[in-house]
Amino acid sequence: MLAIFNVTFPFFALVLFGYLAARRRYLPLEAITGLNSFVLFFALPCMLYRFGATTPIAQLLDGSVFLTWTLCALVMVSFTIATTLNKRNAWNDASFGALVAAFPNTGFMGVPLLVAILGAQAAGPMIVTIVVDMLITSSLCVALSRLDAAGTHGMSVAARNALKGMVFNPMPWGIIFGTVASATQFELPAPAMKTLGLLADAASPVALFTIGAVLARSNMTGDQRPIPPRDYVPIAVFKLILHPALVLTLGVSLIQLGLPLSQSALTVMVLVAALPSASNVSLLAERFGANNGRIARIILVSTAVAFLTFSAAVALMA
Repeated sequence: MLAIFNVTFPFFALVLFGYLAARRRYLPLEAITGLNSFVLFFALPCMLYRFGATTPIAQLLDGSVFLTWTLCALVMVSFTIATTLNKRNAWNDASFGALVAAFPNTGFMGVPLLVAILGAQAAGPMIVTIVVDMLITSSLCVALSRLDAAGTHGMSVAARNALKGMVFNPMPWGIIFGTVASATQFELPAPAMKTLGLLADAASPVALFTIGAVLARSNMTGDQRPIPPRDYVPIAVFKLILHPALVLTLGVSLIQLGLPLSQSALTVMVLVAALPSASNVSLLAERFGANNGRIARIILVSTAVAFLTFSAAVALMA
């Protein structure tokens, strides 16, 4: 277990440093947007391209991983909405609660952390899960959040906004171009590849530091309405305990039924599911008028507790 902590501790420590830097105002809150933009538009797409371009195309197009992760996402969304939809949390809040329960922080945290633990072969299944979460899970939850929106065009507007968000999100494009490069055996010229490599290498530390800063900013400037723990603690438990347990159970069951899902891919998916909630859900919740204070608390709790629960999952699976 100590060996696992030796790997996971630096990653979570960087998140803590980012949180404290923003909380103590060593990092101006206005600068967080710039850090986030650097990671999202430059460093992370380069890292995903590099992983995609160097990963065998069969791993990037693994239908077994796609099917298993999609089914688990649908179950998590359905279960979370069914258990949290009430007078306090209408469709808007329940849907974003479901998204934060089903959407792990794979891009900013999972990719560098799992590659450090399992090696570069973990990148293929992770890229598949990112595609599912961006294209299916996010779109579904945003659409469901409009069910109690005023006006007759709430759902169509949400669908257009979700599609626009995917088109202008650089992470899927990094994955797409990397996949094309893998399929065609395309190689960038050496100077371009070295430049891309420098940006890719910067993704991990800056992304982790930025996660902490974003969490601090959400806690300091977000929705300050009183929120009882029963409205956010259970969802953090769903994310850290129920989600990986569901992926493991369903994955083993599908393998027994004959699905050609490899044990290594299942291990990656279980550990991805054990990650804390994605920090960008807070931005989506704010954009669509959900209770962002509640979402920020779920992300904060899941990130803090994940240091122990994720390490335990690694000890059990890796």
